[in-house]
Amino acid sequence: MAGCFVKEVVGERGLFFFLSNRYYWRMVSYEDFSQLQLRIARIIEAARVEGLEKLLKLSVDAGEEAPRQIIAGLGLVYEPEDLVGKQVVVIINLEPRTIMGFSSNGMVLAAHDADGNPVILIPEKETPAGASIS
Repeated sequence: MAGCFVKEVVGERGLFFFLSNRYYWRMVSYEDFSQLQLRIARIIEAARVEGLEKLLKLSVDAGEEAPRQIIAGLGLVYEPEDLVGKQVVVIINLEPRTIMGFSSNGMVLAAHDADGNPVILIPEKETPAGASIS
């Protein structure tokens, strides 16, 4: 490939490669991916993080003894009251992070539309809270 160059970069989202003018994320082994616990969860409470339009504080039922709190950057697109009762896909075994003083114990998975706005991933049909995704 004449005129192409490859550069390895460590960015905010991890290691990726820059080839010519396109980004390629590093490959992840099956073993690494299999360590993620992807589950179906139902949003039981949702509220804006005071003073931050982008962040929502969610309480989700992921089929565990108690609900877990997740801080998600969905507030520019979703109203909190519209999320209550929705089922979503979450990662439940991420290390907890403190975001704006709140503990976040997981991640809601979302794609991005053509404008870069998050679009939450939802199951095709009603699925029990805590169901594993494989």
